[in-house]
Amino acid sequence: MRALVVHKHGSIDAVQIEEFPEPRPDAGEVLIDVHAASVNFPDLLVIGGTYQHLPPTPFVPGKDLAGTVAAVGSRVSRVRPGDRIMAQIEHGAFAERAIAAEAVCHPMPAGMSFTDAAAMGLVYLTAHFALVERAQMKRGEIVLVTGAAGGVGLASVQIAKALGATVVAAVSSDEKAAIARASGADHAVYTNVPDLRESLRTQVHAAVGQRGVDVIIDSVGGDVFDASLRAIAWCGRLVVVGFAAGRVPDIKAGYVLVKNISIIGLQSSDYRDREPEKVQRVQQELFELYAQGRLKPHVMARYPLSGFREALAMVRDRRVLGKIVLDVREDGKA
Repeated sequence: MRALVVHKHGSIDAVQIEEFPEPRPDAGEVLIDVHAASVNFPDLLVIGGTYQHLPPTPFVPGKDLAGTVAAVGSRVSRVRPGDRIMAQIEHGAFAERAIAAEAVCHPMPAGMSFTDAAAMGLVYLTAHFALVERAQMKRGEIVLVTGAAGGVGLASVQIAKALGATVVAAVSSDEKAAIARASGADHAVYTNVPDLRESLRTQVHAAVGQRGVDVIIDSVGGDVFDASLRAIAWCGRLVVVGFAAGRVPDIKAGYVLVKNISIIGLQSSDYRDREPEKVQRVQQELFELYAQGRLKPHVMARYPLSGFREALAMVRDRRVLGKIVLDVREDGKA
């Protein structure tokens, strides 16, 4: 089968399309004909060798996929050959066929395209777990989303709005502000400004009042994290999702104490491994919101598998608004 193959961790320039041995499902596994796979920032970390979970080389990267079931193991009962499913895996999605444990396979709703299913995988689960499981967001609260035009950011904007929050999108351009507003954001604040530390709080207060925001979903880190924390309300909750800016911020414990702030971490794949039944329930809720028209992935671009290097470079260079999807079958029918 054709696949993107990593023989040595490093630059995306070393990744090549090659013939790779087709995987075979064990008793509790599903073999999937991959039609679409989305590109995520952690894919770059895996390729570069800096992610927390690294497969032995050579390996096929890719964590999000959608396709049809080709074969199932002897203990699989929830899906069968021919079913349209999406799945999230540690690696292996950037190939014509992939293996997934039955527990992480989700039958797709009728009418959902493979492109939307792949784009709606990891980032929407991450956003939902950040908002509902970790932040315990309540209807009527105010939520600030950093990196609000990215994959997790736009998913957080849409889900928070669908669940009854007032949403403030932190973005770095007018184009990104427009996309965040189109996805449901009530307000936009800017991070490409002088004196971000003071300016972000001033912008937030102007938008929603001096009290600040109840919940922050931060996937950026760095200076944006530092500035965002100053805009949080008393007893507010900040969920750390990632560090796209590159710098892991330090937290002043005294500030956390005097404002009764909760700083909460999220590693969403741990739920997949530790509580797969909960992930199944969350995914069904996301599918229901999609069917109601309340969620819709923003797919900025689709590339054939042969265009993988440009797709990865788009993510690396932080040029993606929403999601990038690979059409693995290159048949234009994803």
